[in-house]
Amino acid sequence: MTLEIRWVRPGDEAEVLRLVKGLAVYERAPDAVQTTEAMLTETLFGANPQVFAFLAELDGRVAGLALWFLTYSTWTGRPSLYLEDLFVDEVARGNGVARALMKRLAQEAKVRGCARMDWAVLDWNVDAMAFYERIGARGQTGWEPWRLHGEALDRLANG
Repeated sequence: MTLEIRWVRPGDEAEVLRLVKGLAVYERAPDAVQTTEAMLTETLFGANPQVFAFLAELDGRVAGLALWFLTYSTWTGRPSLYLEDLFVDEVARGNGVARALMKRLAQEAKVRGCARMDWAVLDWNVDAMAFYERIGARGQTGWEPWRLHGEALDRLANG
């Protein structure tokens, strides 16, 4: 078994979208993905990309994704790496793919001077929480996620 973690590159959009849709199915929201390959091309490879990704290849086949971007902490005075999506194909689980992706993310965070890595986990995903605890991460308390989207975002922007 060979496992390689590499940067996403032009031509990988179909695989990225496949993995994003796989994550949506896993997260019980199979119809939630609105992203297209063209949107991924612009987001990942446009003139000023703000979103980045690593792909995991297991025996030469794309088997995992870590899609991320940078945020900033005024408290640390340094950037943070925010992991938006981590997903491994079901058939590839148990082979160290998620751990390898997280290790590569940690290395990138250090190279970029990040003070921390952040992400969100669905409250029912105990397997993911157990994995994150095994690699040394800890759940945070005291902060609740909030979101403004759809018509409410339009109203605020236009009103």
